[in-house]
Amino acid sequence: MTTHVTIIGAGLGGLVLARVLAVHDIPVTVHEAEPSPTSRAQGGMLDIHADSGQPALAAAGLTEEFRALVLEGRQAMRILGRDGTVLHDEPDTGDGGRPEVQRADLRRLLLDALPEGTVRWDHKVTGVRALGDGRHEATFAGGDTVTTGLLVGADGAWSRVRSLVSDATPTYSGTTFVETWLHDGDTRHPAAAAAVGGGSLMAPEPGKGIQAHREAGGTLHAYIALSRPPEWFDGPDVTARVAAEFAGWAPELTALITETDTPPVVRPLNTLPIGHRWERVAGVTLVGDAAHLAPPNGEGANIAMQDGAELALAIAAHPGDVEAALDAYEQALFPRGEAAATDGAELYALMFGDAAPHGLVAAFTS
Repeated sequence: MTTHVTIIGAGLGGLVLARVLAVHDIPVTVHEAEPSPTSRAQGGMLDIHADSGQPALAAAGLTEEFRALVLEGRQAMRILGRDGTVLHDEPDTGDGGRPEVQRADLRRLLLDALPEGTVRWDHKVTGVRALGDGRHEATFAGGDTVTTGLLVGADGAWSRVRSLVSDATPTYSGTTFVETWLHDGDTRHPAAAAAVGGGSLMAPEPGKGIQAHREAGGTLHAYIALSRPPEWFDGPDVTARVAAEFAGWAPELTALITETDTPPVVRPLNTLPIGHRWERVAGVTLVGDAAHLAPPNGEGANIAMQDGAELALAIAAHPGDVEAALDAYEQALFPRGEAAATDGAELYALMFGDAAPHGLVAAFTS
């Protein structure tokens, strides 16, 4: 008999895991802190990779449904200098290698594909403990508890479940993103929209940069990167202080800061040590950021989904033998997470190191 799987966290990794388990008729429950599927915004665009995210969705039996969510043309990418000069421009070739979708749409697809009642909303974990013999107990706000023979932490950067296998905690990477949104860009913010183009924009310099995506409905979603201590972003007038860091830049680029239609969202980028791993602990494992948190570089959501799919497939391949399944999964998980984090560190060095932006341009052109 296959052990009932208890997942903490209804992000993309946890939901892919739950869906692939359901495809294989393996009982599963997901506990999520959010009170409902629509209680908060789910972020912006995701490029879904042919070697990780797309196979995960195929294992979930959702390839056609995923394809229906793709926003055509959004694979286009350009790198600009601070004066607005286009240094590198890649059109969307339409090859489907990294098609772009809205994170919220992808999450909704996965939720809709699960049997009713799989996700238990408003279940915030407040503690976890080992009971012995591979069994664990999770306690939720309000006092409810659940005991399980297979506990999976898909609960993100500040994972509670991680403490069962590792004493590692996230540390500040040195960079913070300030997110802004400009709605109806082509009409209301035409200069910024023209700079972003049809897909994504990067305008990096040493220690800072402006990045943006064109989302559904012409929304421009920008990520302003600054290498400053987290406390630098505290207090009022964040928008003005951030804009001052880009004095002298092209107005079509700084418009992505100053013309925001919503209050800016400050997101310090945290990371676990590159190569984070743990000794096998019976009855528990991690997926996604809980296992290998790193600053965003286009890989995080993809390998979280890959983690979820591969864990589910390992469980299906080892019926009645949880430990064999977890061992097989973790043997692939650790090098995968390390490689993605290493690539991300190299990308950030190109984007915000001393050679930016020309080092980044050289990397793309070579």
